[in-house]
Amino acid sequence: MPRLGELEAAIMEVLWSAPGQATVRDVLGALDREPAPAYTTVMTVLDNLHRKGTVTRERAGRAWAYRPAQSREEFDAEAMAAVLESSSDRSATLLRFIGKIGPEELARLREVLDAQEGSR
Repeated sequence: MPRLGELEAAIMEVLWSAPGQATVRDVLGALDREPAPAYTTVMTVLDNLHRKGTVTRERAGRAWAYRPAQSREEFDAEAMAAVLESSSDRSATLLRFIGKIGPEELARLREVLDAQEGSR
């Protein structure tokens, strides 16, 4: 799974926050960046995200309307799995990750693991 560049990530944040589909103009209007990128730049980034399978699109009149291909949580989980899979020492990477999460997330992780263990 490819990582997102800075503008790609900003555009995906807009799409994940949108209540439905968004056109290039919608995305451009919602981006909070100075200076604002050009319309054609946003259009190119959305086209690239579509080719990568990160967004889907359908015609909305003469324009394309975009939406994320998966939820933010699904995307993040796949990114985390890809990092773990690419590691030369998965156990060490996993332990380092666990060492960096806060106590609340660690407690939630324990709950999820306990629930999974109980369902087996």
